[in-house]
Order: sequence, then structure tokens, then C-alpha cells
Amino acid sequence: MKSTDTRRGVAAARRAVRLAHRQPVVAPPTQERPPAPAAHGWRAGLSRTVLVLAAASFCTDIASEMVAPLRLLFLVQMLGAPLAVAGLIEGIAEATTAALKLGAGSLADRPAARRPLVIAGYALSNAAKPLLALVSSWQTALGLVLLDRSGKSLRGSPRDAMLADAAPPGLRGKIFGVHRSADTLGAAIGPLCAALLLALPHGSLRSVFAWTALPGLVAVLVVLVFLHPVRPASPAPPRATHAAHAGGERRERLWQGLGQRFWLFLAISTVFALGNSSDAFLFLRSEGVESSLIAVPLLYFVFNATYALLATPLGALSDRWGRLPLLGVGYAAFTLVYLGWTQVRPGSPVWALFLVYAVYYAATEGVARAFVADLVPARRRGRALGWLSACVGLAALPANLVAAWAWSQWGPGATFALGAWLGAVTLALLIVWWPWLRLAPGSTTANAR
Repeated sequence: MKSTDTRRGVAAARRAVRLAHRQPVVAPPTQERPPAPAAHGWRAGLSRTVLVLAAASFCTDIASEMVAPLRLLFLVQMLGAPLAVAGLIEGIAEATTAALKLGAGSLADRPAARRPLVIAGYALSNAAKPLLALVSSWQTALGLVLLDRSGKSLRGSPRDAMLADAAPPGLRGKIFGVHRSADTLGAAIGPLCAALLLALPHGSLRSVFAWTALPGLVAVLVVLVFLHPVRPASPAPPRATHAAHAGGERRERLWQGLGQRFWLFLAISTVFALGNSSDAFLFLRSEGVESSLIAVPLLYFVFNATYALLATPLGALSDRWGRLPLLGVGYAAFTLVYLGWTQVRPGSPVWALFLVYAVYYAATEGVARAFVADLVPARRRGRALGWLSACVGLAALPANLVAAWAWSQWGPGATFALGAWLGAVTLALLIVWWPWLRLAPGSTTANAR
């Protein structure tokens, strides 16, 4: 009897094993593989993609900001361009690439297109800047500036979409802040390199432009070798739902499906951009106040070093407090700085104005991109970021034209007074539309309050 029971038990166990082997293994519904252990502390969210894009931006901004504080001086003092024409060049460089920004943003809704666009953008920009060392007319310089800006337009929205996908929920502000910190650390080193090159016995503006080839080449190699397609940090939708969305995407216009909150924020950003003329006007005014060419890149170093230090903590703060309070702080800082520039005289502490100006940048640049990524569905982030870049770029043309005209008619104080007034208008719009811009409590798409 005991032997029979034993045989029956063994047979039942074997049947159970065979049945278990025949049953399919069901994967968890919201993820395709077990999640990797999450990093904690300051390393949280710092994936390979974030670090590679941060390194590429760091190197590119070394090159870009070696040129940026000196470009307007080069056009006016060496190539003989009238100030109004120089201002026009700065505006044209942004405005004429607006369609490219929108097109790149639309393409960036396709994840497979993002890496090629980012690589092409970095390559084009970093090839154009060193060629400024060879130009002899402002018309040729305009063409090279357009190529540089075209590269920036190609890479901007796809890069930001990759960052948004790589950011874990609740850390998007921090991730954009980390990228802005790396970008701006390069922007701090760039002016120092320019100042050192100018201080050499045979230093010149042209030698500064030529040396931008070195960090530019490193940036291109970094994205070419180390950047891989991004897998979204948030769970993917079910296949049927994804297919339905994909079919709907083909029928949608570029402006469809972004939501009222996005368009309200885009209107605010565009109004602000109309008063935010090129920083080149700040550098031109600084050179006049300080009476020193080398002082311009040194002041720019102070600005960028402060910006780099503040961008990550303020981005992380926007994850906790919401995007809107940080944006309000940034617009207020901009308004105060431009009011301060209306009063500067020889001997004024212009470095203090650049410190406050860094607060404006740190509280708005990465936070605004994170807010746009919050406001729209993940599958439309590319086009939304493209709209933001395109509208801000289009506004740069009238902003710089009016700024240059006001400067030539009434002096630099008029240019900065106009910027301060539009900064105040932007802050007022943000406050008035705050209830509509807030996302509903418990929303899964944003932490903005």
C-alpha cells in the first residue's frame, strides 16, 4: 500500500512538471525585461545617453563660446559691418533656421531618426566655426553663421527628445539641468580659452576661431562612437495602442494633438523671445564699459561658471516645486538684469549683472524644455520641442533688428529698456495664465504645479 502511494505521488509530480513546461511564460505587462537597480543620490537618472549627450554638448560649447562673445566685435570692427547689419546677421541666423527646427522636431517623433539628426547637427556646427578664421567679408561670415545655426537646429529637438526619454519619472528637471550644466561648463571654459589665445603675442580673433576645430572634433567623435538609440525610461504602451497611435500620427498635422497648455506656454515663450535680443549686445556694451577686449570673455566666464553651478540644482528643484515657480524666478531675474544694463556707466560692477543673468538662464533654459516634455504625450515630444525652438528662433529676427535700431537711434539704454519691458510682460502673462498652465494633481505627464 505504501509503495503504491509512493508511485502515485511520483507520477503526479511528473505530470505537474510536464504541465508547467507546456505553459507559456507571461512577461510583466509594463516592461520587457526586469528593471535594472535604480541609482540613488546624485547618480540617479544619469544613464549612458545622458552622459554622452552632456559630454558632446560640453565640447561643442567650448568651441561655440570661444566665438560667441567675439563674433559681433569681429563683424563690426574687423569686417566693417554696420551695427544694424551685424544685428541683422544675428537675427537671420536664428530666424532662417526656424523651419529646419520644426522639421527636425517632427522627424524626432520617430525614435530611429534621432541619432542621425544629432550626429549631423554636431558635425555641421563644428565644421562651420573654424572656417570663420578664413573669411574676409561679412557676407561670407553670414553664410558660416547660418551653417552653424543649421547644425544647432538639426540636433536640438532630437537631442532633447532623447534626454526626455532617458529621464526616469520624477527626474526630468534634474536630467535637463545636468545637461545644461555640462553645456554651460563648456561655455565657461570657452571664453577662458579665447582670453588665453588673445593674450598670446600673436593672438587674434582669427586664431581663436581656428582653434575651435579641436573641441569640435572631439564632440563629433563622442556622439559618433558612443551615442546609441534610447529606450524610454517610462513603460511603453501596449502594442495595439501603439499601432493605433502610429496610424493616427500619419494623419495628424504638425500642430495637432499638443494641447491648450502647450500653446499657452508657447505664446509666453515667444513674447519673451521678442525682448530677448542676442547676448552679443551685452558683450558689445561690456567692451565699451570695460574698455578692454580681453575683459569680455572673462566676464562671460563668470556668467557661465555661475550658470553651470546653478542649472542642475534648479532643474532638480523644479521636479519638487514644479516648473512654473522656477520659470517665474527666471523671468524676474531677466527683467532686473536688463533694467540694470540701462544704468551702467564706466566703472559699474557689470560682473554682478552677469551673475544675476546666470540665475535667469539656469532657471529657464532646461526647465522650459522639461516643461514642454511634461505638457505633451511622449510620442509628440519631438514636434513640441521643435515648435518651441522654431518660434523662439523666428522671434529672434525682429528682436535683434529692433534692438540694433534702438541702439543706433537712442543708445544702448533703449535696447535694454525694451528687453526689460517685455520681460515684465512675460512674467505678468505667466502669473495670469498660471491656473491654466498648471497640470491636474496626480497627472502622470508632469510634476509642474
